[in-house]
Amino acid sequence: MIPSAARAAASRLFSPELRSVFLKTLGLTLLALVALWFSLTSVVEWLALPWVETLIPGMPSWAGWLGGIIAAIALAFGLALLIAPVTAIIAGLFLDDVAEAVERTDYPRDPPGRAMPALRSLVLSIKFFGVVILGNIIALLLLLVPGINIAAFFIVNGYLLGREFFEFAAMRFRPEADARDLRRKYAGTVFLAGLVIAAFLAVPLLNLLTPLFAAAMMVHLHKAISAREAARPEYRRS
Repeated sequence: MIPSAARAAASRLFSPELRSVFLKTLGLTLLALVALWFSLTSVVEWLALPWVETLIPGMPSWAGWLGGIIAAIALAFGLALLIAPVTAIIAGLFLDDVAEAVERTDYPRDPPGRAMPALRSLVLSIKFFGVVILGNIIALLLLLVPGINIAAFFIVNGYLLGREFFEFAAMRFRPEADARDLRRKYAGTVFLAGLVIAAFLAVPLLNLLTPLFAAAMMVHLHKAISAREAARPEYRRS
């Protein structure tokens, strides 16, 4: 179930149906990162450098240049950590477009899902942003603990991303409470699917596509689980 959903999602990433969503997400992410770079640079020049000059009077000019280089490296590192969260909040605005394309292309005979209202989509995007930030903060803290650092990254992100993206796919067809109950019923399957998403997130540059891949994968997984549920005898009797 999970391997087939992952393969189907990966095959759709660069398809014509999702190309426009990919280009919009990539373009807006790059614009946001450039804006963040200039904003952070301005803050450092405005606050940090005058504070250092006040703290160390008579500092030679070369020290200022060295401090600027160190600050630029630190900002670049910080910006690298923000790539996944920034992509998450931007791509969250287009998740319904991804789901609609997958449903229309791979499940043409099934009734289409309901797109979320714009406000709900924005709230979900912010929630995805928070989930990615929280997961990576926890993982970074656990990097200091030998032996569990890599496992922590996958476990935390696998659980959080699997939960959020599966409920998104399910809520296109079910009330929010029912989507949550279905996720809990198949918690193990959803978690394993979340580990696949976490592995995708761990690959540099490819992680820019994580929300699109995750949304497409969870649409396939929800369809497979729904078919399994429909085949259950108690479901048919009801």
